[in-house]
Amino acid sequence: MSSLVVLAFDTIDGAEEMRDKLYDLQKRELITLEDAAVVVRKKNGQVKVKQAHSLVGAGALGGAFWGLLIGIIFWMPWLGMAIGSVTGALSGKLSDVGIDDDFIKEVGKTIESGESGLFLLARDAQMDRIREELADYEFEIVETNLSPADETQLREAFAAEEVAG
Repeated sequence: MSSLVVLAFDTIDGAEEMRDKLYDLQKRELITLEDAAVVVRKKNGQVKVKQAHSLVGAGALGGAFWGLLIGIIFWMPWLGMAIGSVTGALSGKLSDVGIDDDFIKEVGKTIESGESGLFLLARDAQMDRIREELADYEFEIVETNLSPADETQLREAFAAEEVAG
């Protein structure tokens, strides 16, 4: 089973620092990262997304998935009711693959202006060892689990869009 995990930091550079630490943990086989992205929410509210290609392999979901998820989390609430049906359709697509509205709302409230987040699709995590390794870092965790069927559906949906796009 995979987990979609967001590590939220109260600094702009916290997520990038953690990305580098997780790269080390992955090399030591304490976690398997399927995909990852760093999100920085600047002081002016502008959101910058960087996919963490150095952390993941060929099975990565790609930009379409991260763009949709991060767009719904950070931009859709500001666009108002004029596009409510579009927002509903997009968030419905995510809930079809096990990513529910509660997770999306919680992440949106957790990462505020001037902060950052590391978005991970991870599996095979040795959590006790990872907690020891990350004891010096301050962050908040928001996560949701994906069943094997949800993960397969997620990969199929977004692999098709990457090819079609």
